[in-house]
Formats: sequence, structure tokens, C-alpha cells
Amino acid sequence: RFSLLLLNLEEYYFEQHTANHIINKDGKDERKFRGSLKICSKSIIFEPDDNIQPIIKIPLRDCISIKAPEDNEANNPFTRNTSGGISVVCSQVFLIKERNIIAPYKTVRGKTEHLFQLDVAWKVGDVVQTLHQLYRASCLDKMGDQAAMITAILQSRLARTSFDKKRFQSISETLHMECKAEMVTPLVTNPGHVCVTDANLYFQPLNGYPKPVVQITLQNVRRIYKRRHGLMPLGLEVFCTENDLCSDIYLKFYNYQDRDEVYFLIATYIENHIAEHTAESYMLQWQRGHISNYQYLLHLNNLADRSCNDLSQYPVFPWIIADYSSSVLDLTKPETFRDLSKPVGALNKERLDRLVTRYQEMPEPKFMYGSHYSSPGYVLFYLVRVAPEYMLCLQNGKFDHADRMFNSIAETWKNCLDGATDFKELIPEFYENDSSFLVNSLKLDLGKRQGGKMVEDVELPPWASGPDDFLQKSQEALESPYVSEHLHEWIDIIFGYKQKGSEAVAAHNVFHPLTYEGGVDLNSIMDPNEKVALLTQILEFGQTPKQLFTTPHPQRIIPKFRSLSRTSSHSVSIAESPVSPSEESFEDLTEESITLAWNNIAKLKLDKQYKIHKEAITGIAVTCNGSSVFTTSQDSTLKMFSKESKTIQRSVSFSNMALSSCLILPGDTTVISSSWDNHIYFYSIAFGRQQDVLMGHDDAVSKICWRDGRLYSASWDSTVKVWHCVPGETLSNKKHHFELLAELEHDVSVNTIDLNAANTILASGTKEGTISVWDVTTATATECLNMLFLLLLFLSFAFFFCADSRHLLSTGEDCCFKVIDVQTGMLISSVTTEEPQRCFKWDGNTILSGSQSGELQIWDLLGGKVIERIKGHTGAVMSMWMNEQCNSVITGGEDKQIMFWKLQY
Repeated sequence: RFSLLLLNLEEYYFEQHTANHIINKDGKDERKFRGSLKICSKSIIFEPDDNIQPIIKIPLRDCISIKAPEDNEANNPFTRNTSGGISVVCSQVFLIKERNIIAPYKTVRGKTEHLFQLDVAWKVGDVVQTLHQLYRASCLDKMGDQAAMITAILQSRLARTSFDKKRFQSISETLHMECKAEMVTPLVTNPGHVCVTDANLYFQPLNGYPKPVVQITLQNVRRIYKRRHGLMPLGLEVFCTENDLCSDIYLKFYNYQDRDEVYFLIATYIENHIAEHTAESYMLQWQRGHISNYQYLLHLNNLADRSCNDLSQYPVFPWIIADYSSSVLDLTKPETFRDLSKPVGALNKERLDRLVTRYQEMPEPKFMYGSHYSSPGYVLFYLVRVAPEYMLCLQNGKFDHADRMFNSIAETWKNCLDGATDFKELIPEFYENDSSFLVNSLKLDLGKRQGGKMVEDVELPPWASGPDDFLQKSQEALESPYVSEHLHEWIDIIFGYKQKGSEAVAAHNVFHPLTYEGGVDLNSIMDPNEKVALLTQILEFGQTPKQLFTTPHPQRIIPKFRSLSRTSSHSVSIAESPVSPSEESFEDLTEESITLAWNNIAKLKLDKQYKIHKEAITGIAVTCNGSSVFTTSQDSTLKMFSKESKTIQRSVSFSNMALSSCLILPGDTTVISSSWDNHIYFYSIAFGRQQDVLMGHDDAVSKICWRDGRLYSASWDSTVKVWHCVPGETLSNKKHHFELLAELEHDVSVNTIDLNAANTILASGTKEGTISVWDVTTATATECLNMLFLLLLFLSFAFFFCADSRHLLSTGEDCCFKVIDVQTGMLISSVTTEEPQRCFKWDGNTILSGSQSGELQIWDLLGGKVIERIKGHTGAVMSMWMNEQCNSVITGGEDKQIMFWKLQY
């Protein structure tokens, strides 16, 4: 029945002794209760073996005397039996769990004497000496002085002990480090010794509670997080599962050096750890539908120092549903949902107006809300029915008033909207599968409300048939399309750029300065009393999560096709127009074949290879029927290779300068090539001759694109130009007509460009690594194009939009794949490669790349690792072409060869 929750906040349990509690009535009627005497830093606790009897808690500050009775005392009951007794006279005592029922503590006031007879008599002197020492600490006037003295006693005890090496799982284990730490559980910490070997992480509690040793096998560890505990960077949390809310152990160290060393050792010795996962990597998985809204919020909470073991930093989840009165919950109506772009305090305009007025009149430091959206009190408000002992611990042995209990979902929501000081959000349990926190299954006496009604189960909205149904519908709401489209707005407020600064003020999202990370430096406060008071205030008030994002969070990608699963990433940007069943079936079939191809891309096999140039191949273009392959090379030639006859059918040289890229115009009648001689050449396939030349740049043309009658050219002259092109009549001598629509200025040479599928956004990359993204919908002869954003990366080799146009993937000399969100310009993922990747194709999840060494490599972008290496060219892979079905690939290399690859299912 004993637990650390019977202790006060910030109290330690030191030791226990088997003993009898002797009750003497007038020296005649004597009763003995056998049990365990617990010595704690602020109290003496006796736990009887008989569950009917209450646990006795005697606060040390209420003790009048603590002594071992003298043997020559005539009225000493111990002389009639044996020595080993301790007498405690106190003015107040608490009776807990009488008849083993969880209920508010009973307080017995008045002078009483309690006699405890230890089984091991010779320990009495040591126990009394310890109690005297702790009693002196508890009688100090100031909390800071009390804490300092108790800390000194604790550290002395830890220094006199060490980890018991006999507890190792194997005699062959190698010890790597040992240090002092505390195991953290909600509301309590337990001091002891940490030991890390080459196989296990151990924690041995000083008091042997709840068990002699906690052991974690390192190879089972899946996640580790450094934590901020008590505003200090001293915590470490270890998970042996991928997605569970609760960890396997949470440790608080006495200095950050020990914490960092243990973190390093665990990260080094575990095989499956994913400690390097960042908020951006989870964001990419969430955006592309690989993890749910619930899982994403869970990961963000973890990364923002939120933990189930720390009630002042418990995971925070949003109110989603705003309708608690309808008989049916309609998740297709926007009014069913809470406005996720606003904090709870800003949802009611009248209340917000009052708060803003007060904020404007307030002296510095200003804050809008006098309470937080997450605190230990709020967490236990929701969980009191399953965690009553935590509530009793937090509130000094009492439950809250019955009318302030968590009685009704609708009432709680209404109070969050209208209450003057109630701005709380929800906890993860509202979106999980265990509904026990809504039901008073323990039959707790939580009091009687004003109307005479007892507090029992939580009253549910009409649309829920029961607690399980309520959670099921809440989960459906959290994963609904509306929430998927708007969840990023709530993330901006809680974890993102609207959490602090001017954006927080504009969003009416300003809390007390002490709640923010870095709001106070405890190390700079020299007065121990001020430090303890401040820390207590912060921990009880609640803390704002660590800020994870400083720019607007991207929106989730919602699939366009009605019949596609949420995880499909191949949806194309098309107008939402009615389609016939046959058209829809065709689109679905195409999508399925593309998905199938990418799922099997590792089965790509070399079909044929041909050496057709004298220098490195720079560009590949293929006719619609696939029969002819056009290639450009640094040898200055454009060649036409026939797949059927396996021969070169054309070889054209426009100048003595290298050609940099090529493409085929719709209709397969014209090939366009860009050249280092500053020109762009048009070659007629039908007539076998140069048809036209565009002298459009002042330096080498590095890359060209063609979409909907527009030519886009990038050049080393630091420009990208947009041309409107009217093709010449092939049967006459008329030339192409070119009209310059826009000129995009850059600071340095432009290496590469790409257009999104909708032809609305163009990205350009320079030799210095700057990626610019432009809105090309306004490209006319008189208007300047709008630059959407600019991002500095590293020398770009290549980049491409994914099919849904939401992400841009780039690669460069820095040996990294980098994913950029097109809407916000945020760099959301970076995967390091062993060598530069010169060219690639991707579907949003998987990358097929050509490396500097000539290998084809297949990458799991979300997992950040190579899943297949395929031997290819003897030099760098310079260019790559892939057909629409994604089952046929052609590569061109530094070794002057083209290679034909096919998928073999």
C-alpha cells in the first residue's frame, strides 16, 4: 500500500525498518501492529501489514520529541518485552488508506505518543540520530534552508554507497560509467546510482524501492531524449518502444556532464536507436501521410520535453471538437470543430477583449493569461478517477471541491470558453483507447455537488453512446480532413513561431514569462529561499513546451484523388472537375502502376549499355514511343540513338563548345539543346538539320525546361529567362519567334532549374547553393516575377519537385539530400550521403540517385538510409531519365556510356 506518493512534494524516502507499532492505553491495554517503519526527509511513515489498519504519517515538523526510552523508566512498555524502541511524540498525525480505501487523509490533531519497536535493536541509535537531523532540517524557517540541509544529507548518503556490481546480468559485462542520479516518476523522484555497461543501463535506488534494481537492455532501446527537468538540462528519458506515450525510465542527474555522458554511451551502444530524429523528419512523415495526426503530436511533445513522468511538462493535445450538444457528431461541418488557429484563451471574443485591455494596461513584464494551458493540476483534473493518489499527493491529502471536479465534457469545454482563468487544453488520453479515466471504476468518494448529486462517471455528450464510443469519435475527429488541414495552425501556437515574441502577441498567445524556457536562470539566483520559491511556483503553474519551429509550419498534404489511400504520394495537381468512371479508373490504374514500380525500384536491373560519346554525357531525352534516345555531351555533339537497331542514327555538332542539356518538344518533331557557347539550338528531327538558334544569354546555358509553349533557360550569366515561343512552320523557312516574358536575376551563376507539375512555380539553384523559388504565373513582358522564398544550401547539382508540388528535393556538393516545403520555404529534412549524388528521381518517399562513383543508389528518404546499391558506371552518373510508368530508366555517365535499366518484378 505504501508508495512514494504518500510523501510530500520534493521529499525523499531514505530507509525502512521492520517494526511493531505499539499502542498503549493507560499502560494496561496494549496492542501491537506489525509493519514497516519508513524514514523520509520530512516525515515518519508506518505501514501496517494488516490492510485494515491505516498507514500512519507523522510530519517531522509536528514532532515534539523523538527519543529511545531509557531502560530504567518504570512505565516503559519496552522493558516488559525487549529493547529497540523509539518514542515519537507529535501534535498532528495523518491516517491514510484505512481499510485499504483510497480517500482523503484523516487528520488527528492533539498530542499523541507513538512507540515503534524495531526488530533490529542495535539500529535504534542510528535511526534516532537520523530523525533528529531531519527534524532540525524541517524546523528551519525558510524553505531554501530546509532544501539545502536535506540535499546535504542525501548527498552524504549517496557518497557512502555505490552500485552493487553483483546486480549485473552477466559477469562478462564491462562497466563504462557510474554516477548518482534520481529516477523520476510523476510528482516524485527517487535517488540512487546509475550504472552503464556494454549491455545494460542500471538504476539502483538508495532505498531499494520499488525494486532493488531497474535494468534496461541497451539493444532494446529505441528512443532517447535529453530532458529539461526543473528548468535545468539534467533529464534523460529512455524508451524501448517506437510510439508509446510512456517511457521505460526517466533519470534526473545532478550535473549535465553525467547526463550527457550517459546519453552518449547509450546512443553509441544501442543498435536500433533513433535518437537523431528531428521535428523536421517527423514533419515530412506527417505531411506525406506516413504517421497520423496523433502520432505526430506525440513526437512533437517528446521533442519539446513533454513527458508523462513530469506533470509540469505533461504532453499537451488540443481541444478538437466544439460541439457537445448535438445528438449526432457531423465531422463534415467546419462548425463542429474548434478554431485551431487560436489559443483557448482567444476563442471567446468577449473574454479576449477584457484580457487584451488588462494586458495593455499592465506594466512589464506583460502577459495575457494568469494561468497556463497545461499544469499538474489540470492533468490530474482529467485523471483523478484513475490516479486519485496523485491528486491527494498534489493537494496535501485532499480531493478538489466536488463542483470543481471533472464532471462533464460539455461543462469543462464551456468553462474553457467562458471562465475568467480557465484556458486548459487536453491530454493525450482523450485520443487513445483506454476510457477508464472517464469512469469511476474505483468507486471513489469524490464528494457531493451543490445539487446533491455524487461525483461519479464523467457526463458525456449526447453523440457518444459510452466512454469507448466517445474516445473513438474523438480519434476520428483528430484524424479528420478538417483537422489535417488546420492542425499546423495549432502547432504554430504551441510549438512554433507564434509561441514567443511579436507573433505571440499578435496571436494573443502570451503567458507569464516564467513559463517559457529561458524565462529565468536558476543558476543566477544565489538566495536558496528565492530559488526554491521560484521553482515551486514554476512547476505548479505549468511550463510552455520548448519551441521547435521558428517559421510557419507547413500544411499537411491532402490527396487529390478520391479513391487513393491517404499514404499515396503520387497524386498529381489536377482541377477538381467531374470525371467519368472510365477516366477515374484509368487514373487509378496509372497511380497503382507507379506505386508498384516505386515499391519495387530496388529490383532495377541493367539491360544494355553503349558507349556513344567521346566525353561525359550531360542530357537524355526520349521520344514518346521510346524508340529514339537523344543525348548531349561535353564533346559538343547531340546524338540520336535507335533502341531497335542499337545504332547511332544522327550525330550533330552545333559548335565546338559542350552541350549541357536537351529536351524534345511535344509531337517529337524538335529537339532543343543548351550549349556552353551561350546559345540554345533547335534541331528538326524530321528534316535532320538545325532549325533555329536562340542567342539569349551572355554566358553558358546550363539547363532548359519546356512547358506549355514556354521555354525556361538557366545560365552562368546569373539569370533565368522565361520565353514565349511560337514554333516555326517546319515546311517553310520561317524561324521560331521568341518573346522574353521575364528575366530572373541572381547574384551568381545558375546551375539548374525545375518546374512544378502545375507549371506555376519555378525553382532555381546557383553555384553557391542558393535555391530561389519563383511564382511564374505572373510572367508577362511587363511584370516582375514574385520570389516566394530564398534558401541558402550548398552547390546544387540537381533538384526536382515531387508530383504533388509540395516538396522540393535537392542534392549538392555537401553530400546531402535536402527536402524543402514549397509553401513555407522550410527545410524539413536533411539526409547525409557518403558521396555526392549527381542526379536523381524521386516519388516523395523513395529516391533513385546516381552517385559520384557511378553507383545507382536507392534511398528511403523518411528512414534516412540507403536500401540498395546497384553497380553502374565507372565514373559519375551525370544524367538520368525515367519514363512515366517509372519502370524504365536510362542513365548517362562520365564514362561516356548510356545504360538502359528495367524493373524485373
